[in-house]
Amino acid sequence: MAVEAYVFIECEHARSREVQGEVLRIAGVKEARVVTGPHDIIALVTAANFKVLGDVVISRIQSVNYVKRTLTNVVME
Repeated sequence: MAVEAYVFIECEHARSREVQGEVLRIAGVKEARVVTGPHDIIALVTAANFKVLGDVVISRIQSVNYVKRTLTNVVME
Protein backbone atom coordinates (compact mmCIF):
# COMPACT_ATOMS: atom_id res chain seq x y z
CA MET A 1 0.00 0.00 0.00
CA ALA A 2 1.57 3.29 -1.11
CA VAL A 3 1.79 6.07 1.47
CA GLU A 4 2.42 9.81 1.29
CA ALA A 5 3.62 12.05 4.08
CA TYR A 6 4.66 15.61 4.74
CA VAL A 7 7.94 15.77 6.61
CA PHE A 8 8.59 18.97 8.53
CA ILE A 9 12.32 19.56 8.88
CA GLU A 10 14.14 21.82 11.32
CA CYS A 11 17.67 22.80 10.30
CA GLU A 12 20.64 24.53 11.84
CA HIS A 13 20.64 28.31 11.36
CA ALA A 14 21.15 29.55 7.77
CA ARG A 15 21.40 26.03 6.30
CA SER A 16 17.87 25.63 4.86
CA ARG A 17 18.80 25.96 1.18
CA GLU A 18 21.72 23.56 1.53
CA VAL A 19 19.52 20.98 3.30
CA GLN A 20 16.74 21.48 0.74
CA GLY A 21 19.13 20.59 -2.09
CA GLU A 22 20.26 17.41 -0.35
CA VAL A 23 16.72 16.35 0.56
CA LEU A 24 15.56 16.78 -3.04
CA ARG A 25 18.17 14.20 -4.12
CA ILE A 26 16.62 11.48 -1.91
CA ALA A 27 14.50 8.87 -3.70
CA GLY A 28 10.84 9.29 -2.80
CA VAL A 29 11.04 13.01 -2.05
CA LYS A 30 8.67 14.66 -4.50
CA GLU A 31 8.96 18.24 -3.22
CA ALA A 32 10.92 20.15 -0.60
CA ARG A 33 10.12 23.79 0.10
CA VAL A 34 11.81 26.27 2.40
CA VAL A 35 9.13 27.85 4.61
CA THR A 36 8.73 30.27 7.49
CA GLY A 37 7.57 29.27 10.96
CA PRO A 38 8.81 26.70 13.47
CA HIS A 39 10.08 24.39 10.69
CA ASP A 40 12.50 25.36 7.94
CA ILE A 41 11.53 22.89 5.19
CA ILE A 42 8.41 20.91 4.34
CA ALA A 43 9.00 17.87 2.13
CA LEU A 44 6.43 15.66 0.41
CA VAL A 45 7.54 12.02 0.48
CA THR A 46 5.95 9.02 -1.23
CA ALA A 47 6.84 5.43 -0.40
CA ALA A 48 5.64 1.92 -1.18
CA ASN A 49 4.68 1.28 2.47
CA PHE A 50 5.20 2.53 6.03
CA LYS A 51 8.49 0.65 6.47
CA VAL A 52 9.98 2.31 3.39
CA LEU A 53 8.65 5.69 4.56
CA GLY A 54 10.30 5.19 7.94
CA ASP A 55 13.58 4.25 6.26
CA VAL A 56 13.48 7.37 4.07
CA VAL A 57 12.84 9.65 7.04
CA ILE A 58 15.15 8.02 9.59
CA SER A 59 17.98 6.72 7.43
CA ARG A 60 18.07 9.34 4.71
CA ILE A 61 16.48 12.68 5.70
CA GLN A 62 17.60 12.68 9.33
CA SER A 63 21.16 11.84 8.28
CA VAL A 64 21.49 14.93 6.05
CA ASN A 65 24.04 17.35 7.48
CA TYR A 66 22.50 20.24 9.48
CA VAL A 67 19.10 18.54 10.02
CA LYS A 68 18.23 18.93 13.70
CA ARG A 69 14.86 17.13 13.85
CA THR A 70 11.89 16.04 11.77
CA LEU A 71 8.14 15.64 12.25
CA THR A 72 6.25 13.31 9.91
CA ASN A 73 2.55 13.69 9.08
CA VAL A 74 1.04 10.88 7.00
CA VAL A 75 -1.56 11.90 4.40
CA MET A 76 -4.87 10.18 5.15
CA GLU A 77 -6.65 10.31 1.78
